[in-house]
Amino acid sequence: MNFKILTIFPEFFESVFSCGVIKKASEHSILNISIHNLRDYCEDKHRIVDDRPYGGGSGMLLKPEPLGKAVNELKAGSKKPLVLLTSPQGELLSNEVVKDISGYDDIIIICGRYEGVDERIKELYVDREISIGDYVLSGGEYAAAVIVDASSRFQCGVIGNTESVSGDSFENSMLKYPQYTRPENYMGHSVPEILLTGDHNRIDTWRKKEALKNTFVKRPDLLDRISLDADDFEYLRTVQSDIQPGYSAYIALVHYPVYNKDRKTISSAFLNLDIHDIARAAKTYGIRKYYLINPVKEQQELAKRVLDHWMKGPGTKFNPTRKSALENLVICSSLEETLEQIEQIEGKRPKITSTDAKFYKNMIGYKELRHRIFADNHPHLILFGTGWGLTDDIINNCDYILKPLKGYNYFNHLSVRSAASVILDRLFSCKI
Repeated sequence: MNFKILTIFPEFFESVFSCGVIKKASEHSILNISIHNLRDYCEDKHRIVDDRPYGGGSGMLLKPEPLGKAVNELKAGSKKPLVLLTSPQGELLSNEVVKDISGYDDIIIICGRYEGVDERIKELYVDREISIGDYVLSGGEYAAAVIVDASSRFQCGVIGNTESVSGDSFENSMLKYPQYTRPENYMGHSVPEILLTGDHNRIDTWRKKEALKNTFVKRPDLLDRISLDADDFEYLRTVQSDIQPGYSAYIALVHYPVYNKDRKTISSAFLNLDIHDIARAAKTYGIRKYYLINPVKEQQELAKRVLDHWMKGPGTKFNPTRKSALENLVICSSLEETLEQIEQIEGKRPKITSTDAKFYKNMIGYKELRHRIFADNHPHLILFGTGWGLTDDIINNCDYILKPLKGYNYFNHLSVRSAASVILDRLFSCKI
């Protein structure tokens, strides 16, 4: 593999590749890493590589002329070079991306700097933009070093033991199992007994389960990429039951006060499907209570008859799982009554999140709200509106307003039960 790194700080790499497997691979000509100073491709006497952006703004951009000249010269003699640009706007570096990069013989890496590079360089020369994480570095040299190290591991001869690569974390999209070495007992903590048996079949089974468990606990998103069999699913179910997240979440379906299509405040009617479908979603995602809010007594009686059918009547035998889903459903006359009930349960008033199909200022995203729900020790109540949505008074008095669900087209008219299911999955899914 030939790496050609284009940078304005060539001295950065003097020590980076001077040790470990990268150094050995270079000494044995398995890797060829050359560092190229971008200033050497400037045609002015001051060797200026940057300039101010058109249209104003802070910072400087790398100029297109020296970059274009450098890339063209570095490409010379290569049949199919890959040109990479380190950039916070790039795709996130992953094991799959690293494998793709390792399939090329000639790789040119442009180290981004300042506010970035002239956009025309991306359009004319760059094959892929790569980011190594959602944070800011002083320059792309750090990312270039990571790309070289990670991708070169897949080159034959760089790593002495090829099993080390195939067993690495993220290979097969799983984190690695726990590992131990001597002494057998350290500060009262012993090596798992199964690792001392010498039974390699049992050890392999244990390691696979521990890798699954480790991935579920630390990076459950990775499980979407893994091909799981029935035994894996069964084991993960036991892991789920043992490791319950500590969030305290409630939801409410608000029938008053809501708007009609003329933006008049009304009280909407209960729908049988909303009661059942949202209750099932709430049970699936670990919601503690599902509140139906409606001040109209006739509507409350209607909802109670539905509940009685499934909780006490013939429905209990016909569909026991429906009874289980409806066990946490509570009928309330007002939002204030709902808040008081949650405060009695939790000992503190919940933080309130409203949902709406419209855009507002200072809305919160799903990832951020999920983090807050999981991280703090505060109960959370999520409100779903009926009719044409929650009134402004309710929305303006909430702690958070959740960003609306949106596809790639203009249509945005999901039923409340569909929207509730999607939102609960985004906020509370364990990603299996």
